[in-house]
Amino acid sequence: MNRYQNDDESRENPNPLDFSRILSLLRKERRLSQKQVAVDLGISQALLSHYEKGIRECSLTFLLKVADYYGVSCDYLLGRVPDPEGKIINVEDIPDNIGLDNFPDNGVIAYNRKIINNSINLLISLSQRSKSITLIKCVCSYLMLSTYKLFRIVYNANPQNDQKLFRIHKVLANDSANSIIAISEAHIKAASSGIPIGDNDYVKDFETLYATTTTLSRDYPDYAASLLNLIKISEESIKDKTVKNS
Repeated sequence: MNRYQNDDESRENPNPLDFSRILSLLRKERRLSQKQVAVDLGISQALLSHYEKGIRECSLTFLLKVADYYGVSCDYLLGRVPDPEGKIINVEDIPDNIGLDNFPDNGVIAYNRKIINNSINLLISLSQRSKSITLIKCVCSYLMLSTYKLFRIVYNANPQNDQKLFRIHKVLANDSANSIIAISEAHIKAASSGIPIGDNDYVKDFETLYATTTTLSRDYPDYAASLLNLIKISEESIKDKTVKNS
């Protein structure tokens, strides 16, 4: 049984715009009309429209009714947690493999997925050895925002997918993510070079990041082969594209 944090400090403060966004998203994801939902909730369609557009704020009674109607938590409706059930997951509750082994029978896809996952695990573990909070946080930020960008691209491939899943408009999201990724990369370079920027810490002992094929295989026996293969594949791709475009 999963355990979840329940402390209010781990939740964000509610934003009225989040409620209107999520209210509209829930209805559209279930492919319900405003008219039908308004009837079910016992209000006028015009009032529901105002709630979904953020023109009016609802009562606590209506909030509870909506939560029951869609089977979600009030915290989710208020944008305080990302999970519809209101769960806040602890690090030990996050599975290493989220059931993604059910890929189509394509060896290349399965192979690439595994070497990417394992290489990321190795990279984060190697960063942790530096004991530099800045390096670790910025590596995670870089990887997280890169994944976020790619997910939005794939999500946007289907025009029926509702943009209300996101708080940030797609026009702003991509360039903003790029800028933060660039800043994270700059801080990673600085921290790993022993250069302090502002209040950021940095790597004080470069020996912690010493790595060879031998040490990687010894220290990360489950991940090293994947990383070495990722390096080989990536450099072959770079070489191939460089030659073709030169």
